[in-house]
Amino acid sequence: MDDPAAPAQGASLEAFRNLIRSEGERLYRDLPWRRTRDPYVVWLSEVMLQQTQVPRVESRMPAWLDRFPSLEALAEAPSSEVLAAWQGMGYNRRALALHRAAQTIVQEYDGVFPRDTKQLVVLPGIGPATAQGIRAFAFDLPGVYLETNVRTVFLHHFFPDVPAVPDRELVPLIEATCPDAPAGAADEAENLAVPDEAALGCAALPTERGGGRQAGRLGAGEGGQAYASPQDGHDTPRAWYYALLDYGAYLKKTIPNPSRRSAGYTRQSRFEGSRRQKRAHIVRMLLDARSEAPSGLRLEDIARGVDELERAAGRPTVDRDLVSSILSDLVREGFCTEKSGTWLITES
Repeated sequence: MDDPAAPAQGASLEAFRNLIRSEGERLYRDLPWRRTRDPYVVWLSEVMLQQTQVPRVESRMPAWLDRFPSLEALAEAPSSEVLAAWQGMGYNRRALALHRAAQTIVQEYDGVFPRDTKQLVVLPGIGPATAQGIRAFAFDLPGVYLETNVRTVFLHHFFPDVPAVPDRELVPLIEATCPDAPAGAADEAENLAVPDEAALGCAALPTERGGGRQAGRLGAGEGGQAYASPQDGHDTPRAWYYALLDYGAYLKKTIPNPSRRSAGYTRQSRFEGSRRQKRAHIVRMLLDARSEAPSGLRLEDIARGVDELERAAGRPTVDRDLVSSILSDLVREGFCTEKSGTWLITES
C-alpha cells in the first residue's frame, strides 16, 4: 500500500518538514513519558523502549517508578532489586546499565543529568540514539536521533526502493531537517519539574506538545552543525522527533517495513530455545534463590532448572558446559558472583 501523503522524490526539505509536522499532529500518541521533561523518566522510557513494545512499557513503567521514583532512589537500590523489578521486560543487561548509570550520575554529577552528548554516551547503556533522545525530549536540544522509526521515515521518503542504505546517508538529512533549539531552551532545561506520579500511572501532568515559546534562530549544535530554522514556536526538536516517531510507527503498519532496506538491518534472533532464553531463566532462578536458606544455587541445581525449562518445551536437555559458559558470562557482566561453588545474584 502506497502512502498517499508521501511527497514526490526530490521535493524540498521544507515540504518534507511540513508533511511530517502535519502527520505528527494527526498521529500523535499521548504516552505517559511525553507528559514530562524530567530527564530520568525520559531516559527510562528510551531504555525500556529498546526492543520492547510500547504497550508493555506503558504497563510496566508505573510499577518501576513506584519502586524507584527518582534517579537517587534507583542509584541507592541493590542491583538485585533492580533486576527483580525488570523481570518480564527482557534483555536484563538494560536493567544493570540503568542502575550503573544512575550511580554514576549521582556520584559524578551530583544527581544532575548531563546534557552534553560526550558526557551522556560514556554512561553505561547510553549510545548515540539514547543520548539524543534524552537531549531532545528532556532538554529540547537538536541533534541526530536515529532510531528505527526515524530511519523508517527517511528511507521511505528519500530512498524509495533503494537497498542497503547506510546510516551515513541518512545523517545529513536528519540533521538538516531537525529544528534548532527554541530560544531559552538551555536555560529552561536547568529548571526541570519533578514528574507528577499520577501522570505516569502510579497520575496527570499537563500534556506538552510543543508550544508557546519564541522560535529559535538557525544555529549550530555541539559539533557546529546547522539545523533548520523553526517554522514557529511549536517547531522544536522535541515536537519534531515525536512527529517522526509517530509517523514512522504508522508507516510500518501500512507499508512493507522500509527499515529492512537499511544496510544495518538484522532480523531479531528467535528467543525460544536460545542462549538468551536460558540466560534469562538462570537470572530468574538466582533471584528466586535469594530467599532460600542457604541462598544461592550450585551448578547442578542451575543445570537441573534449565533442563526442566527445555523438557517442558519438548527440547533436549542441555550440556553442562553450556550452563557453565552462561554462568561465566553472567559473572563477568555483574549479574552474579560465585563463592565456593555456589552462584548468588549480585547485591551491589
